[in-house]
Amino acid sequence: MSSLNIGTSGLLAYQRAISTTSNNIANASTEGYSRQSTSLANRPPQFLGGNFQGQGVEVDNVRRISDQFVNNQLRDATSENANAETRVQIANRIDNLLADEASGLQPVLQSFFDAAQDVSSDPTSSAAREVFRTEAESLVERLGSIDSRLQEQRQIVNGQIETGVQEVNDLADALADVNRAIVSGSTQGTPNDLLDQRDRLINDLAEKVDVRTVEQDDGALNVFVGNGQALVLGGDARELRAEPLSGDPERLDIGVASGDGTASISRFIRGGELGGLLEMRGGMLDEAQNTLGQIAHAVGESFNEQNRRGLDLNGEQGEAIFGLGEPRVWGAGDPKPESNPEVSIADAGALTTNDYRLRRDENGDYELRRLPDNRVIDDDDYEIDDVNDEIRVDGMVIDVGELEDDGVTGEWLIQPTRSGASQMEVLMQDGDELAAAAALRAREGDGNQGDATVSSIAATDPDSEAFDGSIDGLEVSFNGTDFERGDGGTIDMEEVDDGVYRVSGDGWEMEVRGTPEDGDTFQVFTNENREGDNRNMQAMNALAEEDLVEGRRNFGDAYNSLIASVGTQTRQAQVAEESASAQLDQAREQREAVSGVNLDEEAADLLRYQQAYQASAQVIQIGNSLFDSLLGAVRG
Repeated sequence: MSSLNIGTSGLLAYQRAISTTSNNIANASTEGYSRQSTSLANRPPQFLGGNFQGQGVEVDNVRRISDQFVNNQLRDATSENANAETRVQIANRIDNLLADEASGLQPVLQSFFDAAQDVSSDPTSSAAREVFRTEAESLVERLGSIDSRLQEQRQIVNGQIETGVQEVNDLADALADVNRAIVSGSTQGTPNDLLDQRDRLINDLAEKVDVRTVEQDDGALNVFVGNGQALVLGGDARELRAEPLSGDPERLDIGVASGDGTASISRFIRGGELGGLLEMRGGMLDEAQNTLGQIAHAVGESFNEQNRRGLDLNGEQGEAIFGLGEPRVWGAGDPKPESNPEVSIADAGALTTNDYRLRRDENGDYELRRLPDNRVIDDDDYEIDDVNDEIRVDGMVIDVGELEDDGVTGEWLIQPTRSGASQMEVLMQDGDELAAAAALRAREGDGNQGDATVSSIAATDPDSEAFDGSIDGLEVSFNGTDFERGDGGTIDMEEVDDGVYRVSGDGWEMEVRGTPEDGDTFQVFTNENREGDNRNMQAMNALAEEDLVEGRRNFGDAYNSLIASVGTQTRQAQVAEESASAQLDQAREQREAVSGVNLDEEAADLLRYQQAYQASAQVIQIGNSLFDSLLGAVRG
């Protein structure tokens, strides 16, 4: 080949190299752009005059500088950072909401207990009683207010989930389009710009949810989310849906369309904004609302029960102070079961902050799981009453009679305390209805020989003989060994300490201290002379310090424990966010080091290619001059 052709090949090759370098410089600030490099190769030599002679240069390819391992690290760091940012944002909002002294529960809870103490100090005061009723309303209002604000956070999270799912679907569609374009363009070379575009889409998708990718032989990229659920397969995208698949209309789940409906994959979603939203909703947010409901049920049931054990200012048996909501039960799955079990609360003090999932299969066997860890509850941890078709667990009674009768199968979501705070109300219409006085009184017989005295007597069951008048004037005698009823009824005795006897009848209990002699008697009366009696009110005051929440904490400690738990989780989220942000910065730096544009290097390359281009032009000029000289010699 002549020097003209060799020079021309150099011009074309270095023109392409200059163009590639110029493109790098132009895209130096373009996010996700991968530096490109022009690879040159010598043309096959030609055998002339007994020797092989070079034939110039050609462009082998324009190579995209990229490292898949580094790209994967950036994608994972992007997903983790978005997840951490989402979690810390939600955690901060909930922490600020609960820990706010002005709008928190602790001040009104203390005011409620203080009002109860004031009634105990002056049980005949109608003013003190009205203050108690007002403080009860303030307590209910504050519980409802906090729950309402938490519910607002739940709605915000649901809205973000809905938006996030739509964004994932849009990105999946875009990825499918790019996959098709890459497969089509690969027949003519490597479509570098399309590969950059796809990487950007993958990183955008990783911000929403953790993803895994597998490249096909034709260059298309398959994308998987969750536990291996396909989102993009080649040029086809699968649609995600945000629907209340658990049965709870206030709880959007993420699902994929299947032949039988929509299958939930929420429990498999990890990373990204969606993973953070699901984690915080199923963790801190559920914990906060369920704990509020747990406290509401514990306060309400304990004060209701104690008020019913006493007499109000009019001498009537006390009624419930608070109205309490019922557990929520939702049919889950698609399709939903034909009917739901009935769930009631038997012991508010045993309630946990868990939700539950009940399943009944075609064989009539039951499976009960605690949420959010989704662990199966061992058969030894709950009681099945085959006679009444009831399941008893954690203070709940699940009536499955209708399911048994109709042979209903399916799944149900049970939320014992979720609406406890929002549905609580004050039933007491007048402060005089507060039962400050005890229902019974007792005294020692006039002829007793021992030194035993009645230290206390109280009703223990509001639905018993303690309130029907049948024991008014009942005589209890000591026969030297045991206590006996004068009417022949059943009575129990327990020596709880040296010289301390607990004498129990049907729904009442009397404590005798000292040493009774054979024949000593004790009389039990209904409390007709109750003016100034504050014994039942004192029992109510004692409730404030009793461990009535899950048998482990008093009311105030339960709320403080919630604040501490949320505060700890918030700090952990903040630390995780700081770490994730640092890892993302490092991953970006690594990616820039490999694929980013270094303007100094590009300027040096540009100068080098310019010199080579000029030299190639000089070769052409010399070749042309030689050719002109040759023509001139021939003509001459």
